[in-house]
Amino acid sequence: MNTIIRQARMDDLEALYAFEQGVIAAERPFDPTLKEGLIHYYDIHELITAPHIELAVATVDNILVASGYARIEDAKPYLQHAKHAYFGFMYTVPEFRGRGINRQIMDHLKNWAAAQQVTELRLEVYVPNHPAIAAYEKYGFSKHMLEMRLGI
Repeated sequence: MNTIIRQARMDDLEALYAFEQGVIAAERPFDPTLKEGLIHYYDIHELITAPHIELAVATVDNILVASGYARIEDAKPYLQHAKHAYFGFMYTVPEFRGRGINRQIMDHLKNWAAAQQVTELRLEVYVPNHPAIAAYEKYGFSKHMLEMRLGI
């Protein structure tokens, strides 16, 4: 198994659109507010082309198997850091999970963020998504704040 982590390209779009739907399918059970039918979370074209975003993909034997992005964002003015990198679109094709590929993607994104002089990484995960939380905690993330909602 020859895994390569690289920056996403326009010729990856078809696979990335499928990955996006994989993320949405995985998250639907955790979020009753999502619309029914086909929805999109990401502007994948922007994720590939914007200079403040690094969209990384993993290939195994030249087949796209995982993705993730880091997007540099301004921090709130009352925080100690001026900017942070927000991680999103973390997806691995089911048959390639458990092989450390997501960790390699996160390493790539963390290194990219550090090269941009970013010192803080952030991400969001649904509270009931225990496997994802465990994976992020294993990587070094810690729980920070819980967002709450109330439908009326």
